[in-house]
Amino acid sequence: MTRRTLPVLSLIAVSGLALAGCASSGDSEASESSSGVSIVASTSVYADLATSVVGDAADVSAIIDSPTVDPHDYEATAQDQLAVTEADLAIFNGGGYDHYMEQLVESGEVEHSVMAVEHNHDYPGEDGESGHDHADEEHDHADEEHAEDEHDHADDEHAEHEHDHSDEGDDHAGNDHDHADEGEEHDHADHADDEHEHNHVEGFNEHVWYDPHTVIHVVEAIAEEAGGLIPDEADTFSANADELIAQLEGLEGDLETIAADHEGQTVAFTEPVGGYLTAAAGLEDVTADGFAEAVEHGQEVAPATLLEATTALEDGDVDVLVLNPQTAGPETSAVQDAAESGGVPIVEYAETLPEGESFVTWMQANIDALASALDD
Repeated sequence: MTRRTLPVLSLIAVSGLALAGCASSGDSEASESSSGVSIVASTSVYADLATSVVGDAADVSAIIDSPTVDPHDYEATAQDQLAVTEADLAIFNGGGYDHYMEQLVESGEVEHSVMAVEHNHDYPGEDGESGHDHADEEHDHADEEHAEDEHDHADDEHAEHEHDHSDEGDDHAGNDHDHADEGEEHDHADHADDEHEHNHVEGFNEHVWYDPHTVIHVVEAIAEEAGGLIPDEADTFSANADELIAQLEGLEGDLETIAADHEGQTVAFTEPVGGYLTAAAGLEDVTADGFAEAVEHGQEVAPATLLEATTALEDGDVDVLVLNPQTAGPETSAVQDAAESGGVPIVEYAETLPEGESFVTWMQANIDALASALDD
């Protein structure tokens, strides 16, 4: 059996979901819409989702739209602050991931915002309570008659929608990594110069856009907020959200198919990105304790931890390795070499949206790459 590195496919965005109107970080501004409403997102991931919902009814731009920029390390500019301060709606990840955006929204006193982590069922939040309780939802995404679902996405009351995504009691946050006690915060160093610090919620995987179900709730929230800002377009935004949600539910269905075929197989990470996706696919996280967290925070991996990680790969105790190419370093190179030596397939999951792709085509490629690796 031949093992090989399986990079995520480069797909061209189709079906009207291509990213539009996103300004490059520090470069230019989106063209003015007829409504004059401005939506600013922290990254192109959330800008793409917003564009899919509002189309050209609002100006949509992203602070970071380059696939080579790591949001963990980004330093906001005066132009970024101006863009956010003048925005009618700000969309960001939260949880310490895009710390710069949290600061811009706070200092800019933006009245309307959508923070993705608040729609994730594992997020502890300020009061220590988790976010959306997905286990209580009652939407059957296997129903092909989406328009006849129990809930009506066209209804402006998006917050009252109920979904039933089977197996949601499972820990599909990918939080098997040993972060430390939940709810605590700490400052961690910049990957490049150890001078930049930001708050990170301990015990929580903030890469929530790799959880399609969380993204469904984010899309609903965007449609609701945008509809309030442009009431005449509210029905259109709801319809657009429905179309996008149907595609996101398709992604969930593909993950359930992988889980049915590969439940209990093992995965290791160089960095926590992609943890939600693999957990939803039924994989068991066997990453050496502390390895992924150290890489994510730009810290040195303990020699014993590195040895544990490489040995597991060389001995065939891992079925697939998920590698984040944006957090490369000597430790990740050592792990990659060990995976290749042990015949373990490697899947690359990045932080940011590849140029020319929509969120859905990107996630579909990520899922397909995982399935191919496990079937190899």
